[in-house]
Amino acid sequence: MSTNIYVGNLAWSTSSDDLHALFSEYGQVNAASVIEDRDTGRSRGFGFVEMDAESAQKSIQALNGTDFQGRTLKVNEAQPRQNRSSRPRY
Repeated sequence: MSTNIYVGNLAWSTSSDDLHALFSEYGQVNAASVIEDRDTGRSRGFGFVEMDAESAQKSIQALNGTDFQGRTLKVNEAQPRQNRSSRPRY
């Protein structure tokens, strides 16, 4: 079973390939992506990495709070997306 990992406080220049390379040091990476703004295509400063549960825990412990490309990473298990439909759409 795979675990989805949230990676926050990324440098604007960080690519999905950079994330993949960083996390592959701790196990096999199934997927890695930096989230981009829909309109501008610019990084939003966070991303997600998918790994097996054991590798995910190792990488979270090893990388949370460490420096990567000049920024201090925030790494934890991703939480399900909250329903943001509290206001009506017209």
